[in-house]
Amino acid sequence: MSAGPTKGLETSLDRSSQLFLTDEVSASEARPGMHVQPSEAVIDHYRCPQDLIDVVSNEPLSSSAGFFRFGQNGICYGRSREAVFSARPDSKLDDVASEVAVENERLLLPFNLKEVIDNLRLERYRNGEAAESTFFRLCKKLYYHLRPFTNQMVRKQVQKFHARNWKKRLFPQWPIDTTVENLFERVLLLSMKARGLEKIPFVWFWPNGARGCLTMTHDVETKAGRDFCPTLMDVDEAFGIKAAFGIVPEERYEVPSVLLASMRSRGFEVIIQDLNHDGRLFDEKEEFLRRAKIINRHAREYGAEGFRAAILYRKPEWYEALDFAFDTSFPNVAPLDPQQGGCCTVMPFFIGEMLEIPITAVQDYTLFHVLNERSIDLWKAQTDMVLKKNGLLSFIVHPDYVLQPDTLSVYKHLLGYLKGLRDKTSIWCALPSEINAWWRARNKMSVVKDGDSWRIVGEGCERAVLAYAKNVEGKLIYEFSQPMQAQ
Repeated sequence: MSAGPTKGLETSLDRSSQLFLTDEVSASEARPGMHVQPSEAVIDHYRCPQDLIDVVSNEPLSSSAGFFRFGQNGICYGRSREAVFSARPDSKLDDVASEVAVENERLLLPFNLKEVIDNLRLERYRNGEAAESTFFRLCKKLYYHLRPFTNQMVRKQVQKFHARNWKKRLFPQWPIDTTVENLFERVLLLSMKARGLEKIPFVWFWPNGARGCLTMTHDVETKAGRDFCPTLMDVDEAFGIKAAFGIVPEERYEVPSVLLASMRSRGFEVIIQDLNHDGRLFDEKEEFLRRAKIINRHAREYGAEGFRAAILYRKPEWYEALDFAFDTSFPNVAPLDPQQGGCCTVMPFFIGEMLEIPITAVQDYTLFHVLNERSIDLWKAQTDMVLKKNGLLSFIVHPDYVLQPDTLSVYKHLLGYLKGLRDKTSIWCALPSEINAWWRARNKMSVVKDGDSWRIVGEGCERAVLAYAKNVEGKLIYEFSQPMQAQ
């Protein structure tokens, strides 16, 4: 690894886990007392000392939820003390920033931060937008019933029609939405000001002081894609990349044990991709529970720790039935996907006991066949925006869609760009299972006083780096306690 992150990484505040409600209790029906205190949300994100953070909700909050602003660019969804709610994020939204108060060095927010963060990460704001009408669900069922009888040209036209108004969607923000990170940064800075603190120590987001993290995944959808996997592994290895392959265990193609063994022996990873990729996993709960048992059995047979739903359909309220350490089905922003929305974060987060590793780059299919792009300009723009937040670069590239020389050339161009970026700065290139292991370890680490300084304690802390969040002229700056050495 090359030289570490530049000291004084700047985060602008001007660009602005686990409250787990079941589908029987929506965000708008949440009762007082059902939430985690905002201080705990900030501590969980930064892994900073508890006695340095004092943030609470200024109760009572409203009984219903809606969209409001917290600063010029910070769109939120949840309950608030004073806001006039809107049912849609593209309406004129009330800004609650002026309602923030300080009482005896305690920061009083006019909303519950944890509740709002969870509403964003778990896409509960889509309930406020009446996300899926009955007509939409009927069209979806008809589409997947007829899909086996259509060709790619027909499917492309259907998908383009579905996404026809995508440029008009202002939230989540395309091409990367960092609302969650913006909220944490803004609240941390306000809390520091309330307590008169110039800096707060915390556990850096990635091991060994890496500036960000990169993970590559390959979803295998057809027999042709399956047969191309060995070649794709050769391509990845030529650029020093190891990836995770999402395997569909039933109906799409046979899954030779020799292929899975080859993937593992070469340092790649296998995750389970749905059950049969018919797009109907989350249509009905009873059927989902039946399929979940079969999916879990395949996971044990394959030795797979991770899951991804076909077509990135997701319903986190049902995830408890899936026996996986991590999921990777949530896009950061998805105006062009069949299930629109997005988790508005570039960091992993927990859904119950399962870690969510979000997808932060546009899929290759969308790039090639919906946007008709044959360059990596969009991927580069997304990469730059993610790294400004020291976040996770997470890609999906299907073997099925890089079979042709033109698309394979684009993918190789991407790998060359990422390799050059990794050579110039410290980016941790990791498999999803490695990200899962690190994030779980970091989640149990603490920063404790050590004389006049601080140190990190907890299993795996030898890989952790102590960092500081500093208030510099009203902006939050991240810096390390000691200059990072080249690795």
